[in-house]
Amino acid sequence: MAYWLVKEEPTKYTFEMFLKDGSTCWDGVRNYQARNNLRLMKKGDGVVFYHSGKLKSAMGTAKVVKEGYPDPTAQEGDWTAVDLQVQMEFAEPVSLATVRADKTLAESALVKQTRLSVMPLNKTQFEKFKKIGGQ
Repeated sequence: MAYWLVKEEPTKYTFEMFLKDGSTCWDGVRNYQARNNLRLMKKGDGVVFYHSGKLKSAMGTAKVVKEGYPDPTAQEGDWTAVDLQVQMEFAEPVSLATVRADKTLAESALVKQTRLSVMPLNKTQFEKFKKIGGQ
């Protein structure tokens, strides 16, 4: 099993919407490195859902329920989407400031590659997000 963090602007799709929907197609990614990470996702992988923009906080967890397939929103190019299913909302969002202050999380791509929208986490980082978030 692998672990991931996906970012979304809360002006486009909120974690609350994800909770209501139950699952979603994670599409619209137009960065090659992020696309390649989507292609590496396997069914059952754990995912942290992170709000970028003003909120800058991890909101909860999800899991991959459908592996990479052609992005239905792509007008051209070789882009990928996956399907995610919500797992749990954090009792407390995990802020970027908290991530930077934590030795384990500060080593994540969230801090090291700030522009990347789909990034790998290791198991320790994934579990730390859950612990700090109160899950």
